[in-house]
Amino acid sequence: MSASIEIDIGGTFTDCYVRAGARETWCKARTTPFDLSQGMTRAIGDAAARLGCSAEELLAETAIIRYSTTLAMNKLIERKGPRLGLITTEGFEDTVLVGRASQWSDGIPFKEQRNIAGADKPEPLIPRTLTVGVKERVDYRGEILRPLDESHLLAQLDRLVDAGVRGIVVSLLWSFMNPSHEQRIRELIEHEYNETYLGSVPVFLSSEVSPRKFEYTRTMMTILNAYLHQSMYEELIGIGQGLRRGGYRKPLMMVHNTGGMASVFRSAAVHTYNGGPVAGLIGSAALGRSYGHTNVVVTDMGGTSFDIAMVVEGSTRFYQFAPTIDRWTIDATILDTRSIGSGGGSIASVDPLLGNRLDVGPESAGSIPGPAAYDQGGRSPTVTDADLVLGYLSPERFHGGQLRLNVRRAERAIRDGVAGRLGMEVPEAALLIKRIIDAKMGAEIYKQTVLKGYDPRDFVIFAAGGAGPVHCCGYAEAAGMGTVVIFPFSSTFCAYGSSTMDVMHVYERSRRLSLLTAVSRRWFDRYEAFNDVVAGLKALAHRDFAGEGFDPDRVSYALELDMKFGGQLNVKRVASPVLSVGSQADMEAIYAAFEREFSEAYSPLGLHPEAGVEIEAFILKATLPQPVAERPRIERDGSDAEAARSGERLALFDAEAGLVPTPVYEMGSLRPGHRFDGPALIDSDDTTVVVSPGWSCAIDERSGMVLAHDPEASRVQR
Repeated sequence: MSASIEIDIGGTFTDCYVRAGARETWCKARTTPFDLSQGMTRAIGDAAARLGCSAEELLAETAIIRYSTTLAMNKLIERKGPRLGLITTEGFEDTVLVGRASQWSDGIPFKEQRNIAGADKPEPLIPRTLTVGVKERVDYRGEILRPLDESHLLAQLDRLVDAGVRGIVVSLLWSFMNPSHEQRIRELIEHEYNETYLGSVPVFLSSEVSPRKFEYTRTMMTILNAYLHQSMYEELIGIGQGLRRGGYRKPLMMVHNTGGMASVFRSAAVHTYNGGPVAGLIGSAALGRSYGHTNVVVTDMGGTSFDIAMVVEGSTRFYQFAPTIDRWTIDATILDTRSIGSGGGSIASVDPLLGNRLDVGPESAGSIPGPAAYDQGGRSPTVTDADLVLGYLSPERFHGGQLRLNVRRAERAIRDGVAGRLGMEVPEAALLIKRIIDAKMGAEIYKQTVLKGYDPRDFVIFAAGGAGPVHCCGYAEAAGMGTVVIFPFSSTFCAYGSSTMDVMHVYERSRRLSLLTAVSRRWFDRYEAFNDVVAGLKALAHRDFAGEGFDPDRVSYALELDMKFGGQLNVKRVASPVLSVGSQADMEAIYAAFEREFSEAYSPLGLHPEAGVEIEAFILKATLPQPVAERPRIERDGSDAEAARSGERLALFDAEAGLVPTPVYEMGSLRPGHRFDGPALIDSDDTTVVVSPGWSCAIDERSGMVLAHDPEASRVQR
């Protein structure tokens, strides 16, 4: 038996998905922030028990562990990172402080952006007093205009060390064209202050972390990587020790926001940002292929946020434009996932200044104190409280019975915070909360699909997260979509998603080449300039895969290019049909791919080849495919689901109809072929599926729950 273990550590729960041969299991355990290895070990132990073995036996048979987490980002939010120093080119010490024109609005909600008078730039991670300039200069072609003044550097370095820095960032002008000065600075630091003095203090070079143009985003990405490095290091040390104590000797692979994974030693901290949602996106693409769904909107509703991503024509080809981490814009290849403040903990509030208008989110009660129903001191009415009052959630079954929900406290919170102020009954107020949050999520799905040039009706929804199956019918209707698929492991969907990921490294390099000149429309013919960039990136991939113990000859490569028309600002990333060029036909093939994808994104009316076409950057994806197990197919067992019915609960779907007895089914007892119409509830230890009136549920041969909407039936029943 060869097994794989997938771990996704969040702020509240640690999700675990295990595949052992043809068997699979999943579970959740409370996260232990003081020592992450404890929560992870507990989750692995629970999964092993479900498979009928010990944790040690499971780890002994495990070939790979994939790991994603968001906790390092909490250090950034709390500003608990190390004291860092920045070395840059003399005269450019204020680049990060000046930032970009929109820096004051980066990373803050739209509601706060509207309050311009109260907006301000973020407090810098490296203060001006710990930023020094050195005498050197490289031009845009990579030629050295002013050699590095080493004595001046050492004097500036002494300033930083005397100030107590515990990490050094080096970001020089145009270093991505010629990194020799940055590399020399690192050599001098290591020589002047060797390991007996600096210990574990790292030195980060922008030419290695982000070899891209634009000094602000390049410098910020390097700073963020340095800021997160120490907390990630400490986190992984504890986890690695815990796994070794359990007998695991294979590599620990980190999930990257690029859509792949790599060993711990080949992972930059900044590449682990948002790794969980990206894993869910990759898993959705794999499931979509097996289900025959090429267009999928992936939704994940948790306690705080609602995450959205898209699979189009079977591809996860969308990247974030100007991605933002916390309050800073960076330049990185990050798969596009969008998040809004809509989750189970989102707080419902009435604003008397806006005519007693009810709004839900983005403020959240979090996990502590959490919703009022948690009985942990929370008093604000939340979406989870509304779901409980509406009868959707079982007070005794929540989180497998480990957290009993208090219905009376939920009712009191809604009465005091919403119903009393609006002059309505508590159930009616709870239903209003649900419909508002569903409308917000549906509107966001609609916006994300339409802005990318697609009709949401051409997509199906994969509903994930603990709260996603509760609200999926509501937000699907709000987005105008009629099919939702829910999987038995939906509450640990991101952990499952990492099981479908390949070992992959992404290498980037800014190089400006004129594919097609303006006016004269002459094709680029300096083929060696194009091929040298690709060869250099492939050499880095060969080094990294060999260092991880993989056979570099098994690696496959895919090239993407950032391209734009001359005189335009919109840059489009394009999958290049060739890895190297040697003829005009190759250049024409690249242009054809650019024209096709540009037209999809911006309309054919935006094509303007007369202004020329420029290549701005090269992105090489080096991939070592990993086996992906197909989900087992089970023979259908007839359409009658009565055997899986466990009882009924009073639930509210329409204010006029009031509470109605609603059938409750046990998820683990549903079999392929079973079918029933809503309203209905499906209970499991990790989530509840709400099948609204006008919707039907059919269990497919892979145990997935396929919900379909009948608009006419919905209209009649409501």
